[in-house]
Amino acid sequence: MIPKSKEAQELFQLMKSHVYRYSEKPFLLASGRESNHYFNCKEITLHPDRLTLLAKVFAIDIIPTIQELSGLSLESVGGLTLGADPISYAIALEYSKSGKMVYPLVVRKETKDHGTKKKIEGFFQAVKSCLVVDDVITTGGSTLKAVDSLREAGLTVNSGICILDREEGGRELLESNGIRMYSIFQKSDFF
Repeated sequence: MIPKSKEAQELFQLMKSHVYRYSEKPFLLASGRESNHYFNCKEITLHPDRLTLLAKVFAIDIIPTIQELSGLSLESVGGLTLGADPISYAIALEYSKSGKMVYPLVVRKETKDHGTKKKIEGFFQAVKSCLVVDDVITTGGSTLKAVDSLREAGLTVNSGICILDREEGGRELLESNGIRMYSIFQKSDFF
């Protein structure tokens, strides 16, 4: 169900016109699956005005709901690089406008093999918990990889957000691993 705020309605129109594609010839997804429905959320996350709107929708419609339902104390946001990075930065900047410090965290796909050999970049030592972030959830595998890394670093991770849930088992996988996922949109909203 699409959130009701005017910002969410505007974002939905942008998603319909720039992100969602349908083709009779299936697209190959990052999960290895094929689908006639494709969502390129980089059309939102890599466009400054659209990314600003996305951060507002998370801050207005989604994160307050999570805080109300789970008692989340929003200290940090982050997930697996590349999909989560711009979203995490934008949310951190959105909250900084009201004087709230929310640290963005970047989880590498592989541990750095030089320098400090970090798996997570950002001020993760300054926080106890993280709201995991992804752009699209299909199987949930990449989000779970980020969760595992964040938990290994000693952070509590029990909630997550994404722009779109493709409704292909990802939410269920994450819930079976103790993560309650909240999405702005679902695949079925688009057809």
